[in-house]
Amino acid sequence: MKIAEADILIVPGLGNSTKGHWQRRWLEKMPTAQWVEQENWETPERGSWGESLLRAVMMATRPVVLVGHSLGVHTIVHASARLADTKVRGAFLVSPPDLEGINAGDRRMAGFTPLPTAPFSFPSMLVASANDPACSIERAGDLANFWGSDFHDAGNAGHINADSGHGPWPEGMMMFARFMQRLKA
Repeated sequence: MKIAEADILIVPGLGNSTKGHWQRRWLEKMPTAQWVEQENWETPERGSWGESLLRAVMMATRPVVLVGHSLGVHTIVHASARLADTKVRGAFLVSPPDLEGINAGDRRMAGFTPLPTAPFSFPSMLVASANDPACSIERAGDLANFWGSDFHDAGNAGHINADSGHGPWPEGMMMFARFMQRLKA
């Protein structure tokens, strides 16, 4: 599938993806990309975040590919069962935080546990970093296995956000383009 043939729904995490973040840059580069807005970026609520995502999927006019970062990944994961028979053709997941380990004490994200471990009904790829302060590479690999996601180790890339130097993130765009080629319209 070509990027132009899909509605690319960008699903940011806690705090929203700030200016310069690769998700913002992708939104600007891809004419079919749309931002999944949340009512409250600082105090996430699993139910309302999931409803915002489901609304965006239902409003899409073409096949949908989801692009989640950080807590946006878990928004997708929690909504995945309800996305089974929709327009969703795939999910590109980047830097999921370990909510049951490293980040277990963060009250802002506590409502996103426990994490579903059922495989998705659509193809997915999980990209993680070997030195992400929010999730070990081993835990990210476990999450990919649970969800049936292809797994890519991005090396020492931090949380793969603007703070870790991943504004443009051209390697991510190349991975995403390859992932898109595997999807069916």
